[in-house]
Amino acid sequence: MLLFLQNNIWTILIAITSGGMLVWSFIGNRVRGIHDIDHVAATQLINHKNALVLDVREQNEFDTGHILNSKLIPLGKLGDRIGELEKFRERPIVVVCRSGQRSASACAYLAKQGFAQTHNLDGGVVAWQKASLPLEK
Repeated sequence: MLLFLQNNIWTILIAITSGGMLVWSFIGNRVRGIHDIDHVAATQLINHKNALVLDVREQNEFDTGHILNSKLIPLGKLGDRIGELEKFRERPIVVVCRSGQRSASACAYLAKQGFAQTHNLDGGVVAWQKASLPLEK
């Protein structure tokens, strides 16, 4: 057994690392305090809880199509423009990007700033489109 471990240490380490990365992809956002929601839950928050939709993509991405009435603040400018969100502090905020990665970072940042009701649209605008939900240009 020990000889097997010595001869295959790199293969074992790679397997353990990739397994850890796989587990992190499932629980990472929860550990970081990010609440992922799907397009159904996002639609319910928007329609029934008057949630703000915050789009953190860049202007050119936003111009190709965005969720109705969403507010654009690119992720790189969120720190400078956080004041624009102050009036939404007590409302749910659905944060979106193309695939859900940038919006997860934005949710983590907003949580650190005291926004307790931030929700990351899992899969982003891509998932929204796959669900045949409308975008405006």
